[in-house]
Amino acid sequence: MRTSYGFEISESCQTCKFSADGFFCKLSPAALGDFNAIQSTSVYPKGALLFMEKQEPRGIFVLCQGQVKLSISSSEGKTLILRIAKAGEVLGLMAVLARVPYEATAEMCGPCQVAFVRRDDFLRFVGHHPEAYPGIVKQLSMIYDKACEQLRKIGLSASAHQRVGRLLLDWSEGAKVTRNGHKITLPLTHEEIGEFVGISRETVTRAFTRLRNDRLVVLKGSSLTISNRAALVSLVTN
Repeated sequence: MRTSYGFEISESCQTCKFSADGFFCKLSPAALGDFNAIQSTSVYPKGALLFMEKQEPRGIFVLCQGQVKLSISSSEGKTLILRIAKAGEVLGLMAVLARVPYEATAEMCGPCQVAFVRRDDFLRFVGHHPEAYPGIVKQLSMIYDKACEQLRKIGLSASAHQRVGRLLLDWSEGAKVTRNGHKITLPLTHEEIGEFVGISRETVTRAFTRLRNDRLVVLKGSSLTISNRAALVSLVTN
């Protein structure tokens, strides 16, 4: 089935064509059939919220297609973006397993397809299918690694252009490589990038200007090409 958002959706995990790199996609046929029986698939527009920080967990969300922004906010209204989740990731996993409120707010960066599983159904599924445990551990380890990387961006990068450069390198992992370099589409605005790396929108703009003037990146609208990856790596590690 093709949606008005321009991509095809699959309502069954067993017939899914996307083969995302998530642990639910790698289950045995029997386990996958049981998982398919308890999940419901929906398509969300850009800006839609899956859940909010401190909300009681209703269940887990498997991101089938698209990208989701995870962020936390202070009582003063300041926002810090933790990471951008990609297809194959499970959102709300820690909250459901620990029976605590969601630790962040999940917002769509663009149109997304998401599979939802109620908390009690998911816990019963895991109890019946221990083969899911390694995948759960892998997901939790990935979340921990991403949290450490976020602290590294904010706490250990001395300058704004180093913070922005490190973020661009992260986003370019697995990106399309053209004759001009690694090409990516920026999933966030300058203001949101500032919320990601702990600087102002104006400082983000100045950082992009410096990276462009140093011929490290080429920026056209939301399309960015890292034209000298080696030099950018050298910049963020020095």
